[in-house]
Amino acid sequence: MAANAHLDHRNPLVFDTHELGRRPGALQRLSRTVDAPRDLGLQGVIGVPEGAPVELELRLESVMEGVLVTGTARARAEGECVRCLEPLELELEADFQEMFSYPDADDRGRVKTEPADDAEEDEDRLFLEDGLFDLEPVLRDAVVLALPMQPVCQDDCPGLCAECGARLADDPDHHHDAVDIRWAALQGLAGSLGDGEKDEMSGAEAGVDEKQEK
Repeated sequence: MAANAHLDHRNPLVFDTHELGRRPGALQRLSRTVDAPRDLGLQGVIGVPEGAPVELELRLESVMEGVLVTGTARARAEGECVRCLEPLELELEADFQEMFSYPDADDRGRVKTEPADDAEEDEDRLFLEDGLFDLEPVLRDAVVLALPMQPVCQDDCPGLCAECGARLADDPDHHHDAVDIRWAALQGLAGSLGDGEKDEMSGAEAGVDEKQEK
């Protein structure tokens, strides 16, 4: 992946590596709290709300071909239980490591004297731009990998009743009496009839049962 053009040092997810001075072995540790960018997570499932605080702990190490960035991001993610559809929150911790290469160095740290033939390989690499790098794409990938694909409010969440949609965790004894489909329509009709008509229907049902027994 090529570097974004014209990185803005005022962007909280853009970091400056000039203090390392292209000295292999030089180290720099940084701590920064930033606002979460939009759509940080699994869209429509779970993610870090836009603007929520994301704590970053970074270790920048200068190597021959660029700067190796190792870090951890911590934040609170919000989503919905896939079983009972109730809102949920979880503490997120995402680890990552990424190499940001010098634009004028190949993958062995040697200064390029001619245009590279491996353009496709460069497309998969991240580059420094005037000593700056943008952490956002790395952060997005790390957060997606750290989040559950099917979040649940608790491991043993029983979900919803398939018949009425009630949340089963709120009523462990929840159940529906099985109704013989042969009499379901008659029972529904009986609820709208008067007492005399109900007696006539009961007699009719009894007659049907007697015939079935014979």
